[in-house]
Amino acid sequence: MTVRNGQGRQDAGGSRPGGSAVPLSEAYDTALLDLDGVVYAGGEAVPYAVDALGVARAGGMHLAYVTNNALRTPQEVAAHLTELGVPAEAGDVVTSAQAVARLIAEDVPPGSPVLVIGGEGLRVALRERGLVPVESAEDGPMAVVQGYGGPDMPWGRFAEAAYAVGRGVPWYASNTDLTIPGARGIGPGNGAAVEVVRIATSGRAEPKVAGKPLPPMHRETVLRTGARRPLVVGDRLDTDIEGAFNGGVDSLLVLTGVTDVAQLLAAVPEHRPTYVAADLRGLLTGQPEVVAAEDGGFVCGDWRASVSAGALVLEGPEGLAAPAAGAVDVMDGVRALCGAAWSAADAGAGVPEAEKALARLGM
Repeated sequence: MTVRNGQGRQDAGGSRPGGSAVPLSEAYDTALLDLDGVVYAGGEAVPYAVDALGVARAGGMHLAYVTNNALRTPQEVAAHLTELGVPAEAGDVVTSAQAVARLIAEDVPPGSPVLVIGGEGLRVALRERGLVPVESAEDGPMAVVQGYGGPDMPWGRFAEAAYAVGRGVPWYASNTDLTIPGARGIGPGNGAAVEVVRIATSGRAEPKVAGKPLPPMHRETVLRTGARRPLVVGDRLDTDIEGAFNGGVDSLLVLTGVTDVAQLLAAVPEHRPTYVAADLRGLLTGQPEVVAAEDGGFVCGDWRASVSAGALVLEGPEGLAAPAAGAVDVMDGVRALCGAAWSAADAGAGVPEAEKALARLGM
């Protein structure tokens, strides 16, 4: 389906990526941008991100930054973005710390002490909701909350959480992302820390989770941004894209973070983005339509993808020297492959083997 009026694709989780006849920055009023792996990685801007966001903003698109990382305050995130060349204010930033603080405040009396296992972002968000951050299981907490505390989080913090949770104190988590991208690679995220406490308490309790892809984070984002035609932009299938699916809004996956093309091709329906782009420059262009051919293949631009003997087959320009593809857009090949792979999986044929087809694209 091609988007012509900015209303988005109607078949979320469908068997092929959507198309847009106009740039995505014109089709949607607000971009709900993930940060880690989308705008920056390890503190440095992702290639092309600064310029692309500047053009989208100048064209009238509202930019909001929605992150599962609860470590920093919105003020700190906005200052970092501004230093990178992406002007932002604290009100442009929505964090899982804010979402989980609202969740806790709905469950406990005002002024309740809350044991914090995480960074300053959690403490500020709790105070915003009239709650009192405490540091020990001996401080009489009415709740325990875990959020990403950075790579230097002391081991003793997990012990404090385990002591309180083991005594029956209600347990909350900002998010459960198992990994987080950084300058040196992929590291353990807050979900890994949650598992530490789960193991220490023999699995006797489960945390209430606020972050993407769950409804509390989507609710927080809508309340704070007022978006009417939002586009979720992210790099993770199981948080950003599934969160968009759960919220009934369209999404753009960029391949600058955690997800690679092989994972994208194997995506279950709730993990399938509306659109796919190499990076944030995808906001500034239309999206070519993926057309189903009569013989069962899928065509996008110069590429045609199909499934034969359980494997993806990709046909395209002869002599392509990927990744230096010149005028040939290798992302069109990725989009065609998505159509073929997702349709095969939906028909019960399983996920096709993709190695040779991806090699054709230099991936």
